Amino acid sequence: MAIDRAASGAVLKRERVRDALLELIEARRPGDAVPSERALCARLGVSRPTVRAAVDELVVAGLLVREHGRGMFVAAEKITQELVAGRGALTVPQAKGVWTSRVLELRTLPAGARVGRRLRVSPAATIRYAARLRLVDGAPMAIEHLHLPAALVPGLTEAELEQGDLYEHFRDRHGVRVAEAVQSVEPTVVTSAEADLLDVPELSPALLFERLTTDTAGRPVEYVRSVYRGDRYRIVSRLALAPSAPGADETQGGEGHHHPGFPPGDLTSRGPVSFSAHGVVQHD
Repeated sequence: MAIDRAASGAVLKRERVRDALLELIEARRPGDAVPSERALCARLGVSRPTVRAAVDELVVAGLLVREHGRGMFVAAEKITQELVAGRGALTVPQAKGVWTSRVLELRTLPAGARVGRRLRVSPAATIRYAARLRLVDGAPMAIEHLHLPAALVPGLTEAELEQGDLYEHFRDRHGVRVAEAVQSVEPTVVTSAEADLLDVPELSPALLFERLTTDTAGRPVEYVRSVYRGDRYRIVSRLALAPSAPGADETQGGEGHHHPGFPPGDLTSRGPVSFSAHGVVQHD
């Protein structure tokens, strides 16, 4: 396929501008002012549309904030969750910041077909459904929708959902000991209602997490669907890039194999990774 040289040049120019902006951001602290678009054009020797496109990208990414009539500023630091190797459940370090919860809804209702399949109960079986807003240092970060078999946590209260560690409440008050979880993540955008709760514009980028937690007996005890702000939350994986073993297939890591985000090569994880209650992808 032929490459559009003009389009390629525009992309590369914007990437250079983006790199220059990132250097400015990294040299400042959250809340510090960034030079205006006009000043950036003069400093970088590029057109206004090129600067604006790069700025727009960093605004969407949550690194810059525009304030009408005031200018541009470095955004608040992202909440970072690092994945590290570990074989025990719940071994990933908690994400930074002071996490709190606010219950939006708590009720008992039939599981329905979709949730029933995940929890391995009848569609007519009762579950405890809870929706809660998760906040970090007082700022809204995520909306969680929890589905729990009512038979396991019949007396679940709003206080348990808002105070302390939910899994500790499961263990101490309900005799439920969580053991493992499988969690997936994919990109999404927020709806109008979600945007209002998370204090972001409608259709802002977000991360959609789905988690199924099982107890020590292998029973599903929790199905959770969570929407996290894409501008304030990120996940970091720590991986080992091991050289290919002698005699290994030479095509491994070559043109036929590629791990997104990494140059061709043999990518080896350091081991299974568990999750934390603040939302982490599990690497199998």
